[in-house]
Amino acid sequence: MGYFLGVDTGGTYTDAVIVDQDATRVIGKAKALTTRNDLAIGIGGAVDAALALAGVAAGDITLVSLSTTLATNALVEGQGGRVALVFIGFDAGDEARAGLDEALRGDPILRLAGGHGHAGQELAPLDLAALEQALQGSGDQVMGYAVAARFATRNPAHEIAVRDLIRRVTGRPVTCSHELSANLNGPKRALTAVLNARLIGMIDRLVAACERHLATIGIEAPLMVVRGDGALISAAMVRERPIETILSGPAASIVGARWLTGASDALVSDIGGTTTDVALLRGGLPEIDPQGARVGGFRTMVEAVAMRTTGLGGDSEVHLITEGLTGGLRLGPRRLVPVSLLAQDHSTMVHAALDRALSADVVGEYDGRFVIPMQGARGGLSPREAALLARIAGPMPLAQALTTRLEAAAMDRLVARGLVMIAGVTPSDASHALGRLTVWDAQASEKALRLLGRRRTGAGERFATDPMALAQSIIDRLTAQTADCLLEAAFAEDPVFAGNAPETLARHALTRAGLRGHKGVMQITARLAVPVIGLGASAPAYYGAVGERLGCQMILPEHAGVANAIGAVVGQISQRATGSVTSPSEGRFVVHLPGGIESFTDRDAALAALHAALSADASARALQAGALDLHLATKRDIREAEVEGRSMFIEAVLSVTASGRPRVARGGAGAVGEDTTPDAAPAGLK
Repeated sequence: MGYFLGVDTGGTYTDAVIVDQDATRVIGKAKALTTRNDLAIGIGGAVDAALALAGVAAGDITLVSLSTTLATNALVEGQGGRVALVFIGFDAGDEARAGLDEALRGDPILRLAGGHGHAGQELAPLDLAALEQALQGSGDQVMGYAVAARFATRNPAHEIAVRDLIRRVTGRPVTCSHELSANLNGPKRALTAVLNARLIGMIDRLVAACERHLATIGIEAPLMVVRGDGALISAAMVRERPIETILSGPAASIVGARWLTGASDALVSDIGGTTTDVALLRGGLPEIDPQGARVGGFRTMVEAVAMRTTGLGGDSEVHLITEGLTGGLRLGPRRLVPVSLLAQDHSTMVHAALDRALSADVVGEYDGRFVIPMQGARGGLSPREAALLARIAGPMPLAQALTTRLEAAAMDRLVARGLVMIAGVTPSDASHALGRLTVWDAQASEKALRLLGRRRTGAGERFATDPMALAQSIIDRLTAQTADCLLEAAFAEDPVFAGNAPETLARHALTRAGLRGHKGVMQITARLAVPVIGLGASAPAYYGAVGERLGCQMILPEHAGVANAIGAVVGQISQRATGSVTSPSEGRFVVHLPGGIESFTDRDAALAALHAALSADASARALQAGALDLHLATKRDIREAEVEGRSMFIEAVLSVTASGRPRVARGGAGAVGEDTTPDAAPAGLK
């Protein structure tokens, strides 16, 4: 009998789960800390432990599927490698649209003449000579390139030519915007391409680490990766399009929640180390966001589940609010390494630094904070950033790494590049100090909380004299912010409140009063009308209080801590191809395809040609992604107008989706040996 292995790599933990090949029960599960400097260590720890607990041999695994929150976390925290955008045919100032300039964060833009019109006609010749000159000497200043041309979805010729030149001159990875979306809105496509280029190195390291460990222990099964819409794609495809893995972990968690609970209508809330992800199950299915996935403040063109992702998790940074007389707390969006976790491997250094700070009469700005070097491309660093990074040879107190205040900004940029991580007080530390968690060094947590409490409010008073009281305040703050996340999602999904900002409604005085069951001159009550499925390793520790606050049923399934890994192995593969037909003049119908444009004099002939091309494209990509037994579904949107009593064709948009079950290793049900050549494709695809 064969078995499926699901792996989920999150910001703090990597989970592994073994399920039977019929996907009816969990055979074994395990967790290991995610090891950022070598992801294979964390993956190996979780996989090996799950196999041992399940009593399953490596050779019996017939399918491996991977989900991850690393891409989501990177966008939420503003991290990722340095990239360059080649911007073709756009006007000055177009980069300010769709948040593109914010996403670039000062990374270079190479502007080129070129681009096409709405009908796919060339507007200006492409200046490849200028690009080649700009690329000379770029060396290791960027880790990859994003290419976006005006109306590239109508004619991708300029993007393709630029891609080929960059690969020849630099050898660096290149992302073309037309490969990620068939929709219009050039700046938004450029934004999606920039984020994709920024994530390539990270996801490549993850896939390579997983493949490396699987090969070491003798697992020869195909490796699949979960996309943001919950479907599976091959590891080879995700290496080129890592942007499709944003919301991969959350999408897998929704699939896992449905599998674990059988719930039809519920809010699914998944708390990890970095983010809280909330989505609505309606009729047993998640909604797909029609506007594209929104993560970390960026609205992309990636098709994904309708998910609200907030920088709030067990490892969120604790901020002290010093404005006003009483002060307060705020959590996130940045993830820190918990002090209690750092002390597990560096106990002597951590405790010595904490004790030294506690014995001092003056409160230091960086007391209780540490810095940890990480691997990554170092091109494009300023001299100050490079010198600072060279000084951080290993984990050390943050105050020891910073020699002047001017280096604080350089440290922030190193954090944004993912080259260092900061350790400090988090909700996980608060839970360890209170005895709710006992995995890491609770004594280090208590010392760090004591140091944090010594800071002063606007009134000059200490934030907290009792570290346990401060710990409870942090947990209460987590409860309050989690409740706000769920309320925002509920208001966003309720059609009665359409047109109103869910963030405002969630925090409105009437909402607050209703949740408290206010009785005065007015009596107001409010509660969530659907249950909440709480997922994540820390959900049992936090979500009981959240359910009480919102007056709703809180479902905490048995395997909530590995729901993502479960969801990773119970999905299907699907690939979608989208194209359009336009009519630039009467009697002329232009089909816009990835390989270029083709003209027809008959509308139906143009539509048939587009459908055939899209069917072949979607099927080929689904087979490449590892699918068997393909099923095709077509969606048509034909737009026509009535002009002087006559129907006038304007535009048609067709989408063809090819879906099928994943191919599994030889020896399982549906073995690799099954024929996957074009002759074995469904009728109509031969």
